[in-house]
Amino acid sequence: MPRGSETGSELLRFSYGMAVSGGEALVPSGAVDLQAIEVYGEILKRGDSWLKESAAEGRDGFGWLSLPGRDISDVEETAKWISGFDAIVQVGIGGSALGNLMLHGALLPPYWNEMAASKREGPRFYMADNVDPADNRMIWNLIDPEKTVFIVISKSGSTAETMANFLFFWDRLKVDLGPKNAAGHVVVITDEEKGVLRPFADEIGCRSLVLPADVGGRFSVLSPVGLLSACAMGISARKLLQGAAEMEEKLDARDSVFDNPARLMAALSVVHYRQGRNMTVLMPYEDALERFCEWFAQLWGESLGKNGMGSTPVRALGAIDQHSQIQLYTEGPDDKLFTVMTVGDPAEEIVIPETEEKSLVSLSYLFGQSMNSLRRYEALSTAAAIAKAGKPVISIELPKLDERRIGALIQFYEHVTALSGYLLDVNPFDQPGVEQGKNYTYGLMGRPNYGAQALEVTELAEKLSLKEILL
Repeated sequence: MPRGSETGSELLRFSYGMAVSGGEALVPSGAVDLQAIEVYGEILKRGDSWLKESAAEGRDGFGWLSLPGRDISDVEETAKWISGFDAIVQVGIGGSALGNLMLHGALLPPYWNEMAASKREGPRFYMADNVDPADNRMIWNLIDPEKTVFIVISKSGSTAETMANFLFFWDRLKVDLGPKNAAGHVVVITDEEKGVLRPFADEIGCRSLVLPADVGGRFSVLSPVGLLSACAMGISARKLLQGAAEMEEKLDARDSVFDNPARLMAALSVVHYRQGRNMTVLMPYEDALERFCEWFAQLWGESLGKNGMGSTPVRALGAIDQHSQIQLYTEGPDDKLFTVMTVGDPAEEIVIPETEEKSLVSLSYLFGQSMNSLRRYEALSTAAAIAKAGKPVISIELPKLDERRIGALIQFYEHVTALSGYLLDVNPFDQPGVEQGKNYTYGLMGRPNYGAQALEVTELAEKLSLKEILL
């Protein structure tokens, strides 16, 4: 029972007048000149050619560009089978978790698990991402293992957090159902040939899907990684991919940097970054998009934070963060580029009721107004207040929250991120800093061949503890 319905052809509206100079009435003093953007026009054309050529060659990391056109019949068949269960437990972390939560938050009603089964028309969903014993035990206590499917996702099968969580659930399943029956409740999503989970799936005979070798984790939401659970819960995977394909086609048809919002946003992000704005704030005025910010934070931070480069992603939510962050945003340091995101036609509406109590007469300006109008005015007011304070603001509006628009938004941000990496001359598809932390963990946990890593992190920890205070 996803939100929204398809109406009209527009995918999104991108407005940048509060982030550039050009004589408009309300222009932040920190705006960049249009000529500074135009300089990047030819470079961004080459960047798009680089993306397409690399994807066509099957280079590692570029496969997200071709996901909208890939066959998903195996995903739909497996999702149909899963939809008959009462609950899904997904075991994954990072790109194997955030995309799922983002899709569910954007396209399913809030408080999904608390809805009656007849209204949900799909399984309950639990995410086992962090290695927290309290969370894992509570998930197990909330489900009936005979009516639950476990989806475990890891390309390598060596992600310590994911495999630790899965080993716990797999052990419990075997105890409760027996090894043979337990295998009938597991779906593995992993590399087609490599890693630990592929031979495991073959050994126990469970269902499995392929995580394409040329797709990185944080770019994998439109692969089986994100589509399987979404499809099992009633979200149309085909419409998500349709929206992503349409976005790619529209971007491909627009050659000018000022007519192509992906190139323009990449240029704006890099120009403002090079002027000292080393943070980028994404602030949607829609609760359903809160998880989109979580997904974006990994996409942006892990893709671009390399070689001393990269702006820090900051997650905010309107109107909540008007009451916690706007003071900093307006009168704090000029070190941020802001994006305010809204939805033109939200799925739900409430008209604020009138009341007769004299003590509440000062609230009469709210009577008869809609909550969505209040939220739209707050978004506009926040953008204007930030711009008046001299800070640059971009605005993105989605006509509706539906699969097609969310698919398009995903493809848009992935494209922006890849092009920003090209402009910064960093590889947006690797994560060497993450790998170092993983290697230290492997060493401390006693994984073979990682003894040197254990010694190194122990020595560093000793230096850290040379100066400490006990209370």
